[in-house]
Amino acid sequence: MSRRASSAALASGAPVFAALGDETRLRIVAQLCRGGPASIAGLTEESGVTRQAVAKHLHILEDAGLVHATRSGRESSWRLLPGGLADARARLDRISEQWDAALERLRAFVEEDPKA
Repeated sequence: MSRRASSAALASGAPVFAALGDETRLRIVAQLCRGGPASIAGLTEESGVTRQAVAKHLHILEDAGLVHATRSGRESSWRLLPGGLADARARLDRISEQWDAALERLRAFVEEDPKA
């Protein structure tokens, strides 16, 4: 993959990392991971913020492709979309591999015999 394509692929994940960068949203994601689908009321109980705030955070997570709501009458049940987290994990793994390769090149350079 070219450097430009690699940068574009990483940049396309920015909304996911931006969404997960907020402590409240990260707690909501963790809660959905632990307990499965939940209503806004259920998510509000553990969050310490208002229903309106939880709803706003859920919509940001939805825009990032991390959660999805299913309506049943007046109630919405929010669930985690595992693909969004798997994609973020894959991006982090690629970055980790790049760092490992860079550190290995640095190690080889530092250990290189200057007399050779």
